[in-house]
Parts: sequence; C-alpha cells; structure tokens
Amino acid sequence: MSLPKAELHLHIEGTLEPELAFELAARNGVELPYADTDTLRKAYRFEDLQSFLNLYYELMAVLRTERDFEDLANAYLARAAAQGVRHAEIFFDPQAHIARGVEMGTVVEGLGRALARSEAVHGVSTQLIMCFLRDESAQSALETLEAAKPYLDRIVGVGLDSAEVGHPPVKFREVYEAAAELGLRRVAHAGEEGPPEYIVEALDVLGVERIDHGLRCMESPELVARLVRDRVPLTLCPLSNVRLRTVDVLADHPLPAMLEAGLLCTVNSDDPAYFGGYAGDNFDAVRSALGLGEERLRELARNSFLASFLEHDEELRARYLAEVDAYEF
Repeated sequence: MSLPKAELHLHIEGTLEPELAFELAARNGVELPYADTDTLRKAYRFEDLQSFLNLYYELMAVLRTERDFEDLANAYLARAAAQGVRHAEIFFDPQAHIARGVEMGTVVEGLGRALARSEAVHGVSTQLIMCFLRDESAQSALETLEAAKPYLDRIVGVGLDSAEVGHPPVKFREVYEAAAELGLRRVAHAGEEGPPEYIVEALDVLGVERIDHGLRCMESPELVARLVRDRVPLTLCPLSNVRLRTVDVLADHPLPAMLEAGLLCTVNSDDPAYFGGYAGDNFDAVRSALGLGEERLRELARNSFLASFLEHDEELRARYLAEVDAYEF
C-alpha cells in the first residue's frame, strides 16, 4: 500500500534479505551454514522471540565494513520508498557489532552515507536511533553510549530491544538518564512479550516518549487510559507479532480494539526480511485480516507522522500530513 507513512519501528539489521546476506558473505569471505537463499528462507520459521534472535545474530556476521552497512541501508530505503514510506526512524544495534569486532564508527559512517542521500535518492527523510540490547549488562549500555558520543550529530535518540522477559526497563535507568542529559530522544520496547508493568516502568523510570510494541497494554484498563490521556504513541508491528507467536493469527490482533480505545497506534515492519513484509505489506495485511476501512488506515498513517521526531521541522511534518489527507485509495 503506497499510502504515505512514517516507519518508526524498524531494525536495520532486520532488513537483511537472504540475497544480500549471500552477496555480503561472498564479499567478506564469510561462510554461511546454508546451502543457498532458499534454504536460508526456510530457516525463517520461528517458535518465539529467542529463536528469531539466534538466527538474527548469526547472520550479522556478514556485516563487516562501512560499505556493507551502506548497502544494507540503501536496500531498505529503496524497498520502503516503494511502499509509501516518506520518513523512517531507523534502529541499529551497535553492541551486536562491537562484540564482533566491528567498531561504532564503521556502523554509523556506513549507515550515515546512505541516510545522508536518502531524501535526494529515495524521497525518504531519516533519523537514526541507537538501541541497547536489554539482555546485555547496564554497564555495557553505558559504555556503548560513551562510544557513540563522537557520532551524536547523526544519532537522534536511544532505544531498548532484544529479549524482553527477565530484563525490566529499570535495569537501564542510569543510561537513559545519561541519554536524556545529552538531549537524546528516548523510546523502548515494552509490552511485547513482557507484562504491562514493563510499559509503566519504561514511562516512569526511563522517561520514554514512545512505546515500541506495547500491545499488552490492553491487559490493563488503567494503563490504556493513561496512554490515551497522555497521547503516548505505540509502534505496533502486526506481521512480526504473528511470526513471533505474540498473536496466533493476524485476525486476532488487538489493533482494532486499540484504535477504538483511542490509543495512538502506528503500524511498522520491525524486522521485515524475517517477518514477511515491509511497511506497506503490514498495512495491506491489517486491511485484509482486520477489515480496517480507509479512514482507519488514514488514521494510522497520520499517527505515524504525529508520533515522529520531527519537531525540528514542523513544516515537513505538515507536508507529510497533507500527503496523507490527499491520498486516494
């Protein structure tokens, strides 16, 4: 669906398509434990978040140089633009690369070259959000923030991702306080597999401005009322939720009930190479499976721009919103 939209929940490492993985593996002399792209695609059948993460980190081995990260970002931006994405706030996971001996600068410089040309080449404005791995230590997160300081002219905010259960937001209080002092925007994954209490902690302890996922808020009427009152955006990822068994089938997704409750929901792709669809594919899927009408789809698109970190350019935000209003289904 080419409805103009912003993508606010997108892990750039999760856009690594099998074809590019094999291309980069050949370039860098990395041997993948899969015979071909078809065999690799068959591995994209996950039982849960952890089984996905195991493959996700295994394939990162092909990302070695600035050129690799530039190629990865360019490939995503081309696909996203073709599906109506006009603005993308892109997550990256530096700890996963640093642990492999790939320096922060290699990642940021490579991604940055693609992002700097994105508006001219793809018609997509971009921002970069650095995520901390919640299954790593709080000290590691602090060291990662320190390593990022030379590159903060290209990093707009911080996030929190990876395995959620057993790693509550409060674990990262100190690094989020430090990020706030540096003027960075703050988001965090919460309420995907973790309980509603993790959403409350992310808001109260980490001071986040958006909740990534957050669908388990529906288990707490009090939390829903708070999120509605405070207009806290939720970056939902429907196809991801199905693939990771957060919901059994897309027809069971709580998105319609969340919209009906007045929540500021957005639809995003998460890790599209692994989960079966990019931003437009997710819009198509919820339209079909959940029977969302044109005005609900338009609401989701408007929400995505309203929830974007575009305060530095309200004229651009207004232009994007006008494009949504003018779109003809």
